[in-house]
Amino acid sequence: MNTLSLTIKITLQQRLDCTPLTPCKLNNLTQTEIASIPLYYGKAQLRVDEVFELDFNNNPAISSIIFNDANEKMDCIGANMSAGELSINGNAGNQLGFKMSAGKIFCSGNVGEFAGCGMSDGFINIHGNVGDFLGAALTGERKGMRGGTIIIKGNAGDRVGDQMRRGLILIEGNAGDYCGSRMIAGTIGVLGTLGQYTAYSMRRGTLLLKTLPTLHATVQDCGTHTLPYLSLLFNSFKRFDTPFNQIKSQRVQRYVGDLGTSGNGEILIIQ
Repeated sequence: MNTLSLTIKITLQQRLDCTPLTPCKLNNLTQTEIASIPLYYGKAQLRVDEVFELDFNNNPAISSIIFNDANEKMDCIGANMSAGELSINGNAGNQLGFKMSAGKIFCSGNVGEFAGCGMSDGFINIHGNVGDFLGAALTGERKGMRGGTIIIKGNAGDRVGDQMRRGLILIEGNAGDYCGSRMIAGTIGVLGTLGQYTAYSMRRGTLLLKTLPTLHATVQDCGTHTLPYLSLLFNSFKRFDTPFNQIKSQRVQRYVGDLGTSGNGEILIIQ
């Protein structure tokens, strides 16, 4: 695996658009060509070598990029990514993995809003906390996450999985308000607590929870059930390094809704 290391060397005062910096876009480029790529910095543009120190062995077959000393002003890391691996040592800004279709992203710190927004495949692992609209649709769009897997080791903000259409989100900490709002399909798991308006306007999909949140009147209690198909879901978690792979009980309290939108989504509270 040929790795390009990018270490931030300036103090960012404006937001930096890192969209061009993915393995699939930099593959087969020379160091000189990579260094000259323009990056939007607020209303201006800066060359890559004006922002980052490059550590590159001149092998053009780049399959991995490491961002060192990354911070919350670096937006769109891994945007439209279709291959390779990204590692972020530090925090990341908004739209991490925006519309990614393949590859892996690992972040050691916290991430801003709209992480995994519109992604169709791939894997994102965030060791810190994440902001609002995780795996959701971008403002003005109607399609959220459409595939792939996101694992959050910390907490998530509001509107997790808003308009989500497919895929898997596993949150080991807490989630904010409107978790699963307008959800169409997919699975969201939360081991911690949730805020208000869980499953608001949810149409289909599954929320897998450890704690019963406050539910509105149009989410109905269907009683306690043993659901054998859950063994298949839990087995799929075993390939991930997460406490979710320790869940074994097929006994759940099942709720259905949001009936206010003729929804057939389900909320499963693990016994």
